Amino acid sequence: MLRNITVRDHMATNLVTFTPDTGVFDAIRQLLKHKITGAPVLDENGRLIGSFSEMDCIHVVLDAAYHEEMGGKVGEYMNKNLITVSPDDSIIEVAERFQKSLLRHFPVVEDGELIGLISRVDVLRALVSIY
Repeated sequence: MLRNITVRDHMATNLVTFTPDTGVFDAIRQLLKHKITGAPVLDENGRLIGSFSEMDCIHVVLDAAYHEEMGGKVGEYMNKNLITVSPDDSIIEVAERFQKSLLRHFPVVEDGELIGLISRVDVLRALVSIY
């Protein structure tokens, strides 16, 4: 039964996104405000080019502490090595990917376009939705 549930059924579609030019402190404030662990980074054409997560924020903190460099842009800290999933992937397939990864969310891409995000919490929601 769980194998029949797809990413599309539980992904988030109302997304907070950043551009590479977003200031890191503005991005951190947005993550905290929306209580999310990360957000996609889109170029000027709306294409997915990276992800900015709480782990990237830790790098900002360390740079501020060790190098006394305050600030910067999301593009300087974002993760460019993305793992994406399809909206038609099963929740089981995504759970297996999460098990092998430290990431907390994956961008959902269809026909080359970002259409959502799926998180570990979304996988858990899928599980409890059938029990």
